[in-house]
Amino acid sequence: MKAFLTIALLVISNTFMTLAWYGHLKFAEWKWFSKLSLISVVLISWGIALFEYLFQVPANKIGFEENGGPFSLLQLKVIQEVITLVVFVAFMLIAFKEETFKLNHLIGCVFLVLAVYFMFKN
Repeated sequence: MKAFLTIALLVISNTFMTLAWYGHLKFAEWKWFSKLSLISVVLISWGIALFEYLFQVPANKIGFEENGGPFSLLQLKVIQEVITLVVFVAFMLIAFKEETFKLNHLIGCVFLVLAVYFMFKN
């Protein structure tokens, strides 16, 4: 159960992170948003990133083996990176339809999934 909760919290966290880091690139298409200064965009991104931390910190606390969770620190990090990639690719394909996901991108993703596999292999 802790593994599932950790992964669910990481997915939610990374959704907010992706919006904070890359959402402003899409939001710039909105007339009112495109007129904002850089500092305004940064502050909006920080506001979104706050929600990232509200999910990321509990995910790591619950998932870390020294706190009774199922994952080592390295495993948590690699899981988080793969979730980040999956969430980002989904965001890119939904929000930025003009971007393409090519074979070399897929191969890179496969290698990251293999990294997770090897992190859990004894």
